[in-house]
Amino acid sequence: MFDLKGESNMTPVVGMFYSTVKENFERLKSIIQGMSQEELDYHGPNKELNSTGQLIKHLAYIDIKWVYRIKGEPFPDAFENKYGPALDKNNRLPNVKGISLQELLLNYEQVFAMFKSECIGLTDTDLDKVVTFGHENEKQATIRWGMWHMADHSRYHQAHINQLRKWYSS
Repeated sequence: MFDLKGESNMTPVVGMFYSTVKENFERLKSIIQGMSQEELDYHGPNKELNSTGQLIKHLAYIDIKWVYRIKGEPFPDAFENKYGPALDKNNRLPNVKGISLQELLLNYEQVFAMFKSECIGLTDTDLDKVVTFGHENEKQATIRWGMWHMADHSRYHQAHINQLRKWYSS
């Protein structure tokens, strides 16, 4: 049965937002299951789109940045090196050709575990806290919005991955 109920150790609203992120993370894993390295590195019919590998790494990077916003701590340089950067010198997602699906998923699962851990410690009132985000021009949002954005952003790129899979198999 599907529901938007969080873990038993989460407050109700935090749990609801957590479950939207979890549902989309599980959906992403089912979409990419069994993907070959060639398909993971595929850049579309004209070879100019982001590959599934790039999109997975991008999702993990954006999500870990939100984890640290939720924590209220600076983003560690070690994680910037592991998950980032957001964009390369050409203002595009960095290429990840040759990085295995297993490695990309393991890294993303570590991010999700950190997210879950943070959600356990949040109260529904904490969701009102305002944090800063963005690359060039910083914006402000509540933690509640950030958690919604994590789920929405994943679904957005899952549509791209589904399209890449269709093109790759045709």
